Amino acid sequence: MKTFEVNFDGLVGPSHNHAGLSFGNRASSSHGGQTSSPKQAALQGLEKMISLSRQGMKQAVLPPHDRPHVPSLRKLGFTGKTDIDIIAHAAKKAPKILASVCSSSSMWAANSATVSPFADTEDGRTHFTPANLNSMFHRSIETDTTSTILKSIFRGDEYHHHPALPSGQTYSDEGAANHSRLCSSYGDQGVELFVYGVCQTDIASGPKIFPARQTRQASEAIARSHGLRAGKTVFAQQHPRAIDAGVFHNDVIAVANKNLLFCHQLAFADPLLLRRELDSSFGDDKIIYIEVSVDKVSLKDAVASYLFNSQLLLLPDQANYNLIVPIECAENRAVKCYLDELESDHSPINAVQYLDLRESMNNGGGPACLRFRVVMTQKQIEETKAQVFLDEALYKDLKHWIERHYRESLHIKDLLDPNLLLESRTALDELSQLLCLGAIYEFQ
Repeated sequence: MKTFEVNFDGLVGPSHNHAGLSFGNRASSSHGGQTSSPKQAALQGLEKMISLSRQGMKQAVLPPHDRPHVPSLRKLGFTGKTDIDIIAHAAKKAPKILASVCSSSSMWAANSATVSPFADTEDGRTHFTPANLNSMFHRSIETDTTSTILKSIFRGDEYHHHPALPSGQTYSDEGAANHSRLCSSYGDQGVELFVYGVCQTDIASGPKIFPARQTRQASEAIARSHGLRAGKTVFAQQHPRAIDAGVFHNDVIAVANKNLLFCHQLAFADPLLLRRELDSSFGDDKIIYIEVSVDKVSLKDAVASYLFNSQLLLLPDQANYNLIVPIECAENRAVKCYLDELESDHSPINAVQYLDLRESMNNGGGPACLRFRVVMTQKQIEETKAQVFLDEALYKDLKHWIERHYRESLHIKDLLDPNLLLESRTALDELSQLLCLGAIYEFQ
C-alpha cells in the first residue's frame, strides 16, 4: 500500500489578531497592536493549501479553535449570567487576559502535537501526543481542543492518542515544531529527531535572553510513550544563540524531509555530534545535509525572512525537492541571493516557491508553522470519516465559508465586541459540520 506524508494545515480563526503575546517571537512582538485581517489571513493559508494540493501533495485541513475561549475566563474567576457578560467582565478588569483567550494561534498546527508514524513504533500504531504548550498561557489552553480534534480525525485501532505531558517547566512541550523525521521512504522505519532548548539538569547551557520552550525531559518522555527504538531516536540541543536571536522553535532554523536536512550553521549546539548520531542511526542510506553558513545568511536575516520555516517537499514523480518559502525571503537581499544560488547549484533543492503569508508572518509563523505532518497509507486516507482532505470542491466551500464569516479587519479593541463571540461560534459550528468532525467544541 502506497504511503504518503500528509500536510494538515491549520485554518486561521475568525479572531486572528496582533496582540503581540509571544515573548521571544520577534515578529509577534514587533507587530503587537497593529490591525489584522482575519479574512486575508485565512484566505492566504487556504491558497497555500490548494497550491500544494494542485501540485499533487496530500493536503488536509485542521479547524480553528473556539475563540474567545469563555471556559478559560470562567476558570480565572470572571463571572456573568451569559458568556457575553463574562467577556465584558474580563474586558473591564483584565483586557490582556481577554486578548490571550482570543488568540487564534492554533492556526500554527506544527505546535499542536508530536506524531510518530506506525513504521517507527514498537506496536505498529501511529502515536499522537498533544503539546502542553506550557510556556505561553494563550497557547496552553489549546491542548484539550487539539486532542479532541485529533481523535475525531484519526479514529480506530491504528492510532494511539496519549494525554499531554504534565504541566510545569520540566516537561514543557511545544509539539512537532521541535521534532523531525528522516527516512528513506515514508512507509519505512525512520529516525526521529527531537530538538530541545534546554535540559532541566543543565540550565546553564540554555539561552540567556529568551526562554527555551522545549525541554529534553519532555522529548524523552514522548519518545518513551510512543515506543520509539533507542537506536532510531536522536536528541539534539538547539543552539542557545539561535533562541536568543528569536528562534523560539527549531522549525524556524531547520527543516527536514526524507533523507534531507536543511538548516542554518547555528541551528544546533553541537552539529558534528548530531551528524554522527543521525548517520549512525540512519543505517546504510545516506543523509544529505545542506547547512547554510552565517557568511551567506546571518541569524538576523534567517529570523527576519523565516527562510528555514519553509516546507521542504518532494512532489510526486520528481527526484528533487521544492522549497516553499514566505515572500519575505524574496525581499531580503542576502536570503534571495542564497536561494538563487541554491536553485542553480545542482543541489537536491532545485525549485523555490514564494508564497504570500504576511498575516501569519506578522504574528510570527511561516509556511512550516501552519502545517502538521502525518504519515498515512492510502487505505488510512480513504477510511478517514472526517472530510478534511482538500480537493477543489472543499477548497471552494472553505473559501465561501471564510468570505461569509470573517471580518476584513480586527484591532485589539475589537476583541471587546460581543458580536465577535457570536460570529465565531456560528462560523465554527458550520465548519465542524462541513468537515464532518462532530461536536468538537465545548459550546456545541
